[in-house]
Amino acid sequence: GPGRIRGRDGGCRALAPREPPEAGPRSRAAGGGRGRAQRGGAGAAPGGPVSPAPPLGPSPHTIQESLSKCLEGEKTPGSMSEVLCSFENLQLEPSHQSFMKPRLHSEDPACKSGHWRCVCYGIGNFSSCVISRYQLAFLLLLLETLQIPKTQCYISDPLFSELEIGVLNDLGVTVVLENEEGKHHVHGFTIFYMIHCGKALYNNLLWSNWSMDALSKMIIIGNSFKGIEERLLARILERDYLYIAKVLKGTEEAAFPVDPQYMDIFNDTSIHWFPLQKLKALPSEAWLFQEEPMYQECDDLEIIKK
Repeated sequence: GPGRIRGRDGGCRALAPREPPEAGPRSRAAGGGRGRAQRGGAGAAPGGPVSPAPPLGPSPHTIQESLSKCLEGEKTPGSMSEVLCSFENLQLEPSHQSFMKPRLHSEDPACKSGHWRCVCYGIGNFSSCVISRYQLAFLLLLLETLQIPKTQCYISDPLFSELEIGVLNDLGVTVVLENEEGKHHVHGFTIFYMIHCGKALYNNLLWSNWSMDALSKMIIIGNSFKGIEERLLARILERDYLYIAKVLKGTEEAAFPVDPQYMDIFNDTSIHWFPLQKLKALPSEAWLFQEEPMYQECDDLEIIKK
C-alpha cells in the first residue's frame, strides 16, 4: 500500500496519499493480510448501542473508476503515450526492423500478436497504492497497443488481496496465485512487465531462461540493468546476481522517457531485449554455469519467497 518500500530498487517508493484500507481478508496466496471490522462508532458509549461499522475499503467499482482515470491520463499526448508509440520503432534485431512490424505483423504465424504472451510481476496493492494503479493502467494500455489478448496476460503478486484478484478477473487478465519467485520459463515470445521489482526476481527469471533460444524470445520491462550495474559493486553483483552480471553484454536497453508527472511511477525503468547476435558473442563459458541462485550471502533480498 502507500508508503510500502520493497528495497532500494522496488515497490511503491513514494508515499502516495493514504486511501481507505482494502476490503476483506487476503487469501493465503495473496500474502495473508488481516481484515478487521470496527465494533462501534467513534462516539459509542461502553455498553450502549453499537453503530453500524463504516465501509472497510473501496469497492471493485471504485477501483475500476480509479483505473479509468489513470488510463485517460496516460493516453494524454506528451505523457506515457510516448512510451507506447516507441514500441512501433523499437529495434530488436540487427536487421533494423521494428518490434511491432516484423514480430507482430509478420506473415509467419508464430510471430502474430496472438502468439505473444505477457507475464506481470510485482504490481502491488493497486486498491490502495496510486503508483500501483498507474502501473496497472499502463500494462492495460500496453496489451491494447501490442494487440495481446488479456487472457494471454498472466499477472502475479503475493500481496494481492481477494478484492484485487476479483478486479483483475473482471478485467479479463489471468491471475496466477502461485508465487513463482520469477522462475518462469518461456516457451514462446513473452514480455515480462516487472516495474520496480527486486533484483533477485530479474536474476531468477534470467536463470530460468538461461539459453540463447529462450533469452532471444524475451523482453523485460523493469528496472534498468545498467542502473543496477552502476549502483552495485562488481563483486556483489557477480556474487548475488550472477545472471544479471553475465547477460549485461548481451542486452539492448532503451530507457523510458523522463516525465515529471510519472517520476515516482516509472523512474529507473527500461525496456530490455536480448538479440541473438549479441548473445552469440558472449563467451562460451558464460553458458556453462547454470546453478540455481540461492542468495545465501544476500542480506537484502527484496522479494517475497514461497
